[in-house]
Amino acid sequence: MEKESDNAKKQIPLRLSPALYAELAAWAEDEFRSVNGQIEYLLSECVKKRKGKKDG
Repeated sequence: MEKESDNAKKQIPLRLSPALYAELAAWAEDEFRSVNGQIEYLLSECVKKRKGKKDG
């Protein structure tokens, strides 16, 4: 059985250039997500894609 703290999201510091942040913020707004949500979504998609390539 997993502890409740094992399911908690991890917090990490992340430094982005102002230009990259602006691009991510605009993209997030287009997809009705927060910037944090957009970054999490993009990272999740990249991990799925990477795992898919290893299986083939």
